[in-house]
Amino acid sequence: MLLKKVKVLLTAASVWLAVSSAFAVLQFDNSFYSPRNKERDLRKSTSLIILHTTEAPSTSALHKLSDLGECNFCINEAGRVFRIIDHRREAYHAGRSMWNSRSNVDEFSVGIEVCGYHDKPLAAAQYTALAALIGELKAIYKIPDGGVLTHSQVAYGAPNKWQSRSHRGRKRCGMLFATPAVRAKLGLKERVAYDPDVRAKRLVVADEYLAQVLYGKVPLGKQAVASLAPVDPNVIAVGRGAWDIARDAYDDPTTLYVFPNGMKKRGNQLANFKLLPIGTRVLVHSPADNHPEKVKVVGENGKAQDIAGDEVLKSSTIYVYPDGRYIRGSQLGADGVVKLPYGTKVLLGYEIGGPVSASRPATTICGNRWRSAETYFLISGTLTPGNKVDDAKIPSGAMVFFKS
Repeated sequence: MLLKKVKVLLTAASVWLAVSSAFAVLQFDNSFYSPRNKERDLRKSTSLIILHTTEAPSTSALHKLSDLGECNFCINEAGRVFRIIDHRREAYHAGRSMWNSRSNVDEFSVGIEVCGYHDKPLAAAQYTALAALIGELKAIYKIPDGGVLTHSQVAYGAPNKWQSRSHRGRKRCGMLFATPAVRAKLGLKERVAYDPDVRAKRLVVADEYLAQVLYGKVPLGKQAVASLAPVDPNVIAVGRGAWDIARDAYDDPTTLYVFPNGMKKRGNQLANFKLLPIGTRVLVHSPADNHPEKVKVVGENGKAQDIAGDEVLKSSTIYVYPDGRYIRGSQLGADGVVKLPYGTKVLLGYEIGGPVSASRPATTICGNRWRSAETYFLISGTLTPGNKVDDAKIPSGAMVFFKS
């Protein structure tokens, strides 16, 4: 019995050594190791490394990333590398995402957050640490240079008041990591030349400026990154509206609009964002990169056509009636869309799973995504997000709606 225990301990030690030796070049800080780590599944495959910028200083970013388990690693301003989620496990860092037709990028990528901003140069120590970390991860997972992408390359948005189709351009997060000058600093000799999902017409471009940064010709030199930032990026101007500045947080109560005459209003207090006057300053109070998408509601957020755009009749658009019934857009028809009652909830880009049963639990239906704030359970006619559900109390017969 004792010999058996020794063998188990030796096996565990050898695994630890194998993992730790792969990162021998780097020293890690575990002080923000996430309590969510034990909840996350091991990835079945890893083909991408996704680079993010926190859009906030490390003093606030590290606590949030750790609490929510939103990346595998984070590099602070001094170049210190923090382990957040085990590099072999899924970290919820990419949100609504797709690359080369495959959605839910969290399932096949490692996520690295760098404390900084998408349009400002990083500290020299950060470039050094990031280059070393990328090199180690590439060696472990056999990932080529082209598999090192930015969050802005894989994130995509659902239709909204400005875009009638699912679109690339939901985030500018990490876009500097796609520029030749920065990639050279990171030891990356290649970058992808185009967006495969846009080329295949699965998505459309909603941010021409971003697309030019990611795939256009950007001049090399010390000023290359700094020159990418448009003039007054937080002020509404010709060709730059509320969505261009605030993205998904455009109608959030934490987003503040300061009009040229000094009047102030919150995002949830405005109706027609397209009529906001030029010169209005947009202050996004919470720059969190992965805040959960809010469920849009017919009546509160406009008509179904306003919410779902060209995807109003797609099978991946789910309508949940006030009485708890649900239907796919493809089953509804144009007449049915017009007749949707006030209070109908609209889920864009979702699959229907269920019903939950003893032999088919939520984990079997959608894996560890059942815990996500963007997964919804229909329980007794009410939509409840996955992060608010007790897995031991999910009743038999509950339906699950999760990102497709």
